Amino acid sequence: MMYYKDKNMTFGNSLYFKLSFKNMKKSFKDYTIYFLTLVLGIAIFYMFNSIDSQQAMIKVSESTREIIKLMIQILNYISVFVAIVLGLLIVYASKFLINRRKKEFGIYMTLGMGRRQISRIILLETIFVGIISLVIGLVVGIFSSQFMSILVAKMFEADMSEFQFVFSKQACVKTCIFFAVMYLAVMIFNAFTVSRYKLINLINANKKNEKVKIKNTFLAILIFIFGIGILSYAYWKVTTDISSLTEAKMLLKPILMGVVGTVAIFWSLSGFILRVVQSMKRIYLKDTNMFILRQINNKINTTVISMSIICLMLFLTISILSTALGIRDTMKKELEETTPVDINLYKEANLPETYTDRKGKEIAYNPEVIKDSRKTITQTLQENEADMSVLKDTIEIPIYATNKLTLKDFLGNRFEEFNNKYPFLIYSRLEDIVKVSDYNKLAKLYGLEQQDLKDNEYAVMCDFNNSVNMRNVVLQDRGKLQITGKEYLPKYNECKDGFVMMVGSHSNTGIIVVPDSCNLTEDMIKQYLLAANYNAITEEEKAEVEKQFIYSETEENSKLINNLSKKGIKIDGTSKISIIESSVGVTTIITFIAIYLGIIFLIASSAILALKQLTESSDNKQRYTILRKIGCDEKMINKSLFRQIGIFFVVPLILAIIHSIFGIKFALAVMSELVSANELLPSIIVSAIVIGFIYGAYFFATYFGSKKIIKEES
Repeated sequence: MMYYKDKNMTFGNSLYFKLSFKNMKKSFKDYTIYFLTLVLGIAIFYMFNSIDSQQAMIKVSESTREIIKLMIQILNYISVFVAIVLGLLIVYASKFLINRRKKEFGIYMTLGMGRRQISRIILLETIFVGIISLVIGLVVGIFSSQFMSILVAKMFEADMSEFQFVFSKQACVKTCIFFAVMYLAVMIFNAFTVSRYKLINLINANKKNEKVKIKNTFLAILIFIFGIGILSYAYWKVTTDISSLTEAKMLLKPILMGVVGTVAIFWSLSGFILRVVQSMKRIYLKDTNMFILRQINNKINTTVISMSIICLMLFLTISILSTALGIRDTMKKELEETTPVDINLYKEANLPETYTDRKGKEIAYNPEVIKDSRKTITQTLQENEADMSVLKDTIEIPIYATNKLTLKDFLGNRFEEFNNKYPFLIYSRLEDIVKVSDYNKLAKLYGLEQQDLKDNEYAVMCDFNNSVNMRNVVLQDRGKLQITGKEYLPKYNECKDGFVMMVGSHSNTGIIVVPDSCNLTEDMIKQYLLAANYNAITEEEKAEVEKQFIYSETEENSKLINNLSKKGIKIDGTSKISIIESSVGVTTIITFIAIYLGIIFLIASSAILALKQLTESSDNKQRYTILRKIGCDEKMINKSLFRQIGIFFVVPLILAIIHSIFGIKFALAVMSELVSANELLPSIIVSAIVIGFIYGAYFFATYFGSKKIIKEES
């Protein structure tokens, strides 16, 4: 109904409601991608914030539970960032949805409706859409989170015997609050946008074509060359000149250069590509290529910033997913190989009389501690009434070191070469030296190859790929070593696979194995290492044995080690159980954050492209009508539309892939001790499949949606 008040035409509240509801239904029909993106965003937000409730129903150890709590805390902070990204996405999408309806708003204003009334209609529509999206998103998220529980349990190798349906009230409230804040920003933005509308512009919105801005060709070429140049320099900086990026703040320069270069590339593309293709008459005048290029030129010309942002988001998605999944797969695979026994204990030997603390103050060691540092781990434990019967297969060896043999000394005349290539390595580190008989004892226990050396030979045990490659160069040169006044030659021209201490990955950077005749004295002992298995069968029994030897803040859990610590005697230790739990925990945290951010960035970039294309198709319906009138059949028009959307989707993806190649190379250089290029390849392939599937799905959804729009009567 309508009624007059103060000589101004206004609408009743019931009509506001009807108009809003009708427009909402129309939006659902025409902009399915928009609502789908909202639902997916809400569902993913809920899923990743409901892990705290999911962990309550899986059986894990106390240390694993602490790791899950840490992951939840990190995800809470990440969720704030994700909420901002989703909020910007909603605002960005709303802009296109409102612009598409300019003529409709113009008709409302000619009927006497003011800007405030139009804002009220948009507000009601926004509330309707928000409530429906929120409800559907929460329902999808609640059911999907049950599968997340299975994923969490699998990653942490937890017991799912008590699995049950879980609803996280906290995650639901958090999702509602964050979503309400996001939509409040959308309402403010919509009100501001409507307040700037003029009636004449609204009425002629469909008749007003965007002006095709042809940039100066010479300037565009210069900007393009500048963009290529600055990107090339940034690529070189992060892959070749890594030594100059020793601090985080130094990374800001190549990052900013990458951003500027990306914007320059997209700004210049529309300036000269059209001119270049126009000079190629056979291509330019073929089929609807003239129309396609004009459309593409105008789209890129008016979306430089958004295309740049999409490209950078895709770059982050590819890089984050590839590196994170690669690290997880590598570490999980290596755990079985690097944890051959139940426990390692180690203790510093031959402590000096004093040491310097972090503040530079010199502090004297307790005489009893200095005296104990001359004893083996077994002696220390027995003197403190440790029950050694709970251990079996016990092997203890000394590890030697001398300040006359550092990594730099080992590299010899190759030092400068490798210092430039691997600037992050500590070349002043003393090399670990082990006698061959001691190493063979451990090798037999660990299931590794044993060694046999002559009196003038040495061998290098190493299982970290980058260190293996570096040391092999020296060994192939028959590098000589001076140890305690005697010269030794390498038995092999390459490193042998092996290690002495258990860790979570193949990270042994090198151990020098020498003959028993080598004149290594007791004062050169750097550390004592004890390896053993638990004299237990069940996991519960092993956990009880472990409590006696692994340090814990709880007195009852590690009474022996805690008592030694109070005396100043420090025996550190690591176990198969703790290594697996911590490694699984770290890799799971990395993986979850990578999946969370990767999916959000991918959805955001794909949705922005899709919404932009759908809006462009709606605005350009008249142009396609003209194509039909001049004789183009539907097949030719659809082919034209497919090419336009394809180019618009592919261009930022291609540049993002190029960025990612160099970004991943930089990540490999920084994380060289965690993962190699070969080990990263499977995760890159998996990431490419995932990205291709989601990105491709948005592309085809956009194509079919646009095809439907351009067939409608204007």
